[in-house]
Amino acid sequence: MGKVLDNQCPCCGAVLHYNASLLKFKCEYCGNEFNIKDLKKIQDTTLKEDYKEDEKDINYVEYHCSNCGAEIIADEQTAATFCLYCGNTAILKNKLSGEFKPSKIIPFAKDKEEAVKAFIGLSKGRPFMPKSFNSKENIEKITGLYVPFWLFDVNTGGQVSAVGTKVTHWSVGDTRYTKTSYYDLVRKGTMQFKQIPVDGSTRFNDDLMNSLEPFFFNRLVEYNHAYLSGFLAEKYDVLEQDAYESAEKRAIISSESVMLNSMVNYNTKQVTSKTISSNKASSEYVLLPIWMVNVKYKDAYYTFAMNGQTGEIVGDIPLNKTKVVLWSIGIFLIVFSLFILASFIIYLLGGAV
Repeated sequence: MGKVLDNQCPCCGAVLHYNASLLKFKCEYCGNEFNIKDLKKIQDTTLKEDYKEDEKDINYVEYHCSNCGAEIIADEQTAATFCLYCGNTAILKNKLSGEFKPSKIIPFAKDKEEAVKAFIGLSKGRPFMPKSFNSKENIEKITGLYVPFWLFDVNTGGQVSAVGTKVTHWSVGDTRYTKTSYYDLVRKGTMQFKQIPVDGSTRFNDDLMNSLEPFFFNRLVEYNHAYLSGFLAEKYDVLEQDAYESAEKRAIISSESVMLNSMVNYNTKQVTSKTISSNKASSEYVLLPIWMVNVKYKDAYYTFAMNGQTGEIVGDIPLNKTKVVLWSIGIFLIVFSLFILASFIIYLLGGAV
């Protein structure tokens, strides 16, 4: 059977959750607040076990809640979850130790109330969105989730060659002339890219995760499992080398773009050759905060996500086709009625003349 960790208030023993608004841990029962340094001191003196990866636990998906003893079911990627009976946070230690232990984490800076307001705000200016999309049932499903990310520092270097054109026009009398001049353009250089983020979980759509950028990585802090209290979390299932391929591609594309953008004052630019190499300078495994909910509408799932640090919002919004049809019919009837009215007025004015 797998083992779980939780966070308990040092004063009363109740479940201790991280409060994104206060940037502290607050006990909902006795009201005491603690910062991460306080909890770390407590952990250092009370948690003597050396949390190492136990390979025989890797395939286990059943856990016991340390608060009420109920069984907790989790899959292989889940690192933190909730007990369905008492609501206690369960941090699955074997999923966050050894090679799966993150080096750093960005704590949530946006709380659930802010995420709910953002989700409800999606309906503004979207008359065709189904009313059920931001129903109370869906709102309650919004969950704070720590998503695993790889951060890569990448160095690139190379050359881009292109043909640029400058076009000029002039007239002599009634004759108009056009002159096109061609130029061989070459740009060489080296670049350094810091902390390129790559989603470390196959569960999440990469385009969706990329859309939540930027994260401010100067706010990264040393990982401590206490930050997971009250949130869900996952471990990575995308290996570092596989993730690096995405970071490398992104760095090379950005390098080419920078070189091309330095070729200014040309009407057109056509790349003729490019040679850009790269190498990984460093890598780091971290957890980043995201509020998320999946909404089912007519046998399809639509995902809403919010950057838990900056509040950046992305989402797939379904369209109510019935509303679209009725709106189209209504517009047609209004336009048709105005046409008939205008024709009638013109007819009356013509008769009067």
